Formats: sequence, C-alpha cells, structure tokens
Amino acid sequence: MSSVKENIVWHTHEVDKAYRAQLKNQRPAVLWFTGLSGAGKSTIAGALESRLAQLGYHTYLLDGDNVRHGLCGDLGFSEQDRRENIRRIGELAKLMADAGLIVLTAFISPHREERQQVRDLFPSDEFLEVYVNTQLSVCEQRDPKGLYKKARAGEISHFTGIDSVYEAPLAAEIDLPAGEASVTALVEQCLDHLHERGIIHLSKS
Repeated sequence: MSSVKENIVWHTHEVDKAYRAQLKNQRPAVLWFTGLSGAGKSTIAGALESRLAQLGYHTYLLDGDNVRHGLCGDLGFSEQDRRENIRRIGELAKLMADAGLIVLTAFISPHREERQQVRDLFPSDEFLEVYVNTQLSVCEQRDPKGLYKKARAGEISHFTGIDSVYEAPLAAEIDLPAGEASVTALVEQCLDHLHERGIIHLSKS
C-alpha cells in the first residue's frame, strides 16, 4: 500500500519567493529567538518587529503562547507534544518566509536537535538563531508568569531550566546579553546584524 505522501506533489507557482521578496524590497529570513522562560524573547522580538515595521519592512511575529490558542491548541506540554509544537512552527515559518516575510519566532525550543531540524528547512543564509542569553537566576527573579515559583514548589514538572534541560546554542548567529543590556540596545544589535547580512538596508547618514 502506497503512503499518502507518495500522491502529493509540491506545486511551483509563477509568483515565487524571490518575486514576493522583490515586491517588499527585502530578503526573507527567519529569526529564531531561543532562551529560557523569562529571558526576554517575546519582549525583544516584539520590539524588533516594531522597529522593522517603522522602517517599512514586512514581518510577522510567532509567539509561543499565541500559537497554542489555535495552530497548536491540541498539544499539551509532554516531551512529544513540545517537539511537535516546534515542528509545526518551523513549517509555518517556512511558508511565511516563502511569502517574502521577515519572520520572528519566540520559543524556548530547549533542544539543539529540534532547532537544527528547523534550520534544515531553510537555505543557510535565511535562518538566524538568536540566543537571548539571560542567566537562570535573572529569569527566575523576573518570573513574569510565576512559573518558576510553581516549578520550585513542585506544581509544574519538566520545567525548562529547573528539572528539564535547556541546551544553549553553540554558535548562534546573534547572541544577545539580555541580562546586561537594554531592550533598545539589543534591538539595535539585531538590526545591525540584519543590515550586515543584506536582509534589510539601514541608512547610516
């Protein structure tokens, strides 16, 4: 018996990624923000998206909590479900990049293997891993959702950084010292990197 995928063919359309990107005057890219809970991923990604929008670039921000209201609403927080969550987001980000967008994602995505699987979906110059490098002690002190407190009290199990591992990137394209610099400075660091890669164009006058 043949598998379902054997009967599925990817359709190539006349309006392709390059054409969509040309219309937007930008290069498509995926910025994959990773880091511990409370590291500042969503805050920095949101601030960066706002700056990109002000500069006239076309973006979309995929946030961990938001996608669980719809696309991944059927998933729990088991190891298997968390991996499936990342797989789905990777595929969605790929479609958005195909639309010519600059895609920002904010997910803990604790395992290097998972992040590599997402990276492998893209051309080498299109995927940027952004490590929001914040010490556990700082994240725990912030604890914006009260999750660390619950994890320490045993109310949440398999919580990343407490009783579940977080594997920090070994060679992220962008390493943000989020516990030491302001959000504004970190956003400027990201913009400079995107400019150097030719994804966006900044006026230096």
